[in-house]
This record gives sequence, C-alpha cells and structure tokens, in this order.
Amino acid sequence: MGEKNRKWWQNAVVYQIYPRSFQDSDGDGCGDIQGIISRLDYLKDLGIDAVWISPVYRSPQDDNGYDISDYQDIDPMFGTLSDMEELIREADRRGIKIIMDLVLNHTSDEHRWFHEAVKGKDNPYHDYYVWRDGEEGTYPNDMKAAFGGPAWEWVPELKQYYFHQFSVKQPDLNWENPKVRREIYDMILWWMKKGVGGFRLDVIDQIAKEPDLGITSNGPRLHEFLRELSRETFQKGDLITVGEAWGATPAIAEKYSCPDGSEFSMVFQFEHMVIDQQEGKEKWDLAPLSFVKLKKCLEKWQTGLYKKGWNSLFWDNHDLPRIVSRWGDDGGYRVRSAKMLAAVLHGMQGTPYIYQGEELGMTNVRFDSIDKYRDIETLNMYRERLEAGYDEKEIMDSVYAKSRDNARTPMQWNSQENAGFTTGTPWIEVNPNYREINAEEEMKNPDSVYQFYRRLIRLRKTYPVFADGRFELLLPDDRRIFAYTRTDCDTEMLVCANFTGEPAACPLAAQWEDAEVLIHNCGGGFGEEMRPYEALMMLRKRR
Repeated sequence: MGEKNRKWWQNAVVYQIYPRSFQDSDGDGCGDIQGIISRLDYLKDLGIDAVWISPVYRSPQDDNGYDISDYQDIDPMFGTLSDMEELIREADRRGIKIIMDLVLNHTSDEHRWFHEAVKGKDNPYHDYYVWRDGEEGTYPNDMKAAFGGPAWEWVPELKQYYFHQFSVKQPDLNWENPKVRREIYDMILWWMKKGVGGFRLDVIDQIAKEPDLGITSNGPRLHEFLRELSRETFQKGDLITVGEAWGATPAIAEKYSCPDGSEFSMVFQFEHMVIDQQEGKEKWDLAPLSFVKLKKCLEKWQTGLYKKGWNSLFWDNHDLPRIVSRWGDDGGYRVRSAKMLAAVLHGMQGTPYIYQGEELGMTNVRFDSIDKYRDIETLNMYRERLEAGYDEKEIMDSVYAKSRDNARTPMQWNSQENAGFTTGTPWIEVNPNYREINAEEEMKNPDSVYQFYRRLIRLRKTYPVFADGRFELLLPDDRRIFAYTRTDCDTEMLVCANFTGEPAACPLAAQWEDAEVLIHNCGGGFGEEMRPYEALMMLRKRR
C-alpha cells in the first residue's frame, strides 16, 4: 500500500465510549458529554486517534439512545448541543476525531416524522415508514423482532401495521422513499459542518429490507442506497465511516470497504463473535469456543480483504460481553490473558477499536438479581424464557455470559466510591471489582493492561508492516497456539500466543531466534513451551 497512499484511518486506533457509563460530571448518576471532555487527556495519553461515541441524540431511551427522536439535538441526559460542539473542538485540539453513532434504519416512535406519519395515510410523512394494511390480530407475516415478539405493530386509527425490526418504539424507516434519504443526507452534512470526523452506522445492512419477503439484511437495493449515501455525504469530507453489518461476508465487505471510497471505510462484521453459541440458535444458547474455527475465521477475513477492502478489529463493544471474561481468564490470569487478547487482535491488518475499560482488562459482572439489570434485550429474554419453562439458573448463566450490561457497567476510574464514575447513584451498579481494577492504579503500574495497550498503539504507528503486511496463519490446527506472520516488502513480524490456561508446546521459537522482541506479556524469552496466556510480537528484516 505504501505510506503515501494510506488513509489516515488505516493507521488509526479508535476508542469507543458508551456515554451513559463513561463519566458523570453532574452527579445525576448518568455519564455525559462534559464527563467525556474531562477525560480527553486520559485518551490522549492512551494514544488513540478517534473516539466513537454511542448515540447522544435526543431520545426516550427505550433502547439506550438507539431510538432517536431528534437527530439534530442532544438528549438533556447528556448535555446540550453546545456541549457537543465543545467536545468536538476540545478533542480536535488534542488530535482526536469524534465519530458519531448514526441510526438510519429506524427512529423513535417519538420522532416528529412518526408523530406526523400516524395522523393519516395522506400525511406527507406517512410514507417515511413501512406500513401494511391488515386486520387487528392478523399480522402481515410471522416475522419476529430482534428484541422479542412480532415485528409488526397495529395502529387502530389507520387500520395498518408498521414494521419494526427492534423495539416496538423503533419503527423502521422506508428507504425506498427518496424524501427520507434526502432528509438523512441533509442531517449528516449538518453534522459534518460541525467538524465530526466520521460516523458509525448502526445496523446499516438492514435499511434495504423487504419485509414481505422476510428479508431484513442485505436487501436487493442495499449497495445502491449506500453508494448514494456516500456520494451525497461522506465523500464531501475526509471521514472514517464504519457500517455495522451482522450479515456481511468477505465478498459483501469488499463492496462496503472498496478502496475507491464508494461506500464506507470499513464494516463491523461479527462472524468471529458468534463462534461460542450453538449453531442456528440465539446468542444466549452457549457453546464452548471453537478455537480452531476462530483462527480460520479471522484468517478468512484477513486474507479475503487484503488489498481489496479494509477490516475493523475488535473483541468488545457496547453489545458484547467483556472479552477477558469470554475468551480469556478473568481470575488468576486476568492481566496476562487481557494482554494476550490485545496482542492477537492489534497485530492484524485493519483499524483496531478499543471499547472503554477494555484497556484496563475490565470484566463481566454477576449481579445477584435480574432486577439489577437494565438492558431491554436481557430483560425480555429473561421473561420469555421463564415463561417458556427454562430453569432460572440456566437463564442467569446466559445473562452472566452474554448480557449487554456486562459492557455497560460504569467505567472504573479509581478505587473511590462508585469507581470515580459519579458522586450520585449510578444508573446501573458498578462492578464490585473496581477497587482492584481501575485506571488510576493501572496508569501508575508499568506492567498493567493499560500500559500494554499504550505500547501496542505506539508500535502500530511505528512499523508500516502493521498496516501493509500480508497475513499468513501458522499452525492452523493447533488447539492452543494462535500464531501468524505479517510480511511487507522488507519486514516480517510474528505474533504468537497461547490462547489457553495450560502450557503449550510451540515449534516456532527456534525459527525466530534472530528476531527482535517488540512486545511480550511475560518476562523471559520465547521458548519451546509457551506459558499460560503468553503472547509476544517479534520483528526481523526479510532475508
């Protein structure tokens, strides 16, 4: 690729903030924009280049802000529009770009468009949403919503159903209507003028749905819509854009992340994140991690998009459980396994995303009662499975493993009350382990998870092989070792990790005796037997 042809975001590391849980500035128990501003120096010290902020738009908060009632205003819970403008300015002063989270598949049912839409079939806004005629109690089809129940909601005054893929309070927009698309483009251009550095597009692969055919993702007009969206908005600036696409394959992702910039910079695909659930079942139906399958999945994406597109790299986000509790060891090997997972991910080609607290090795939480959980998806699943006769312990085991609230407990800043997150009562309880795991302690400790992330970020900015190198998976069928090389025109890098809590034989050490160790999560050298959760990166000139 070469440095001259590289886009800024191909060297960048992005940090995701879930604003409600990041930092509270006014004691109301909920994180806010001024809280984010107060922590910008922490983010600058970490070394990140951009911050993706989950939605802070005005919202009834039925789905924690992913139900937007006004795209061009800030929810009072988080502050004001002037706070947002200040955040953009202050971040820019520190060399950090702000990435807004856009939800373009649906709005809140409290959005003014929907208020108008339900007034009558002849209202100009009625066709902004997806409607079907029908009779009460007889749904247009048997499609289900992602959060449970039917995907259709009856409006008696209109004698029509509206379509919602998520909560009943999140009616889907009708992208077939060019007026809808124009409204969306004008709103995006408005934010671009305010200086935002990019957008993350929530469930964007679902905008071209065909509900009569049961099609939600990858509808026939999807890429037509996306190219128009990009042409009318993103291509008018130097932005980072990332689409959330649960149904993506490498072939589809080539279109999304084509180097010509016709759609997005990259996509979030989740194939690697569903390997620990039962085939064909819901995410709550747990299965042991198939490690060999994980390696081959990541290899497929690394090789499939090489020189054709661009990968996003992530283990965690606001919808996923904490990776150290999921595929690491959040007990005795918490620090070492958190570093191992970081090394494996950050050595690959793509743009890495760090979710708040991941750089500290924050863990899942185990609340003793379902009443302490706040996530709509978790609460709906608990109720539905209890009614279906599931054992409550089995349900809670699924909650402990996969609830979105695992990622949403407050950021652990220090060992003071409520982890320094708020002076009030937090909207969701803090993980009790904050006295041992917090940013203040880790910033002081040279061997902490935080300092390991700082070093990884610096390495990515120092060596071009991270951005440009070709990926090759080594030992593909080994059930303990994750090893791969990255190779560019003059450099070869090895990333080697023991993904288990047991010692593991590794035949690669002798072949790399002459290489420089870039980073290592254990003391000592690279031996023929790797210690539990050991990981290292090595570099040498090509022979």
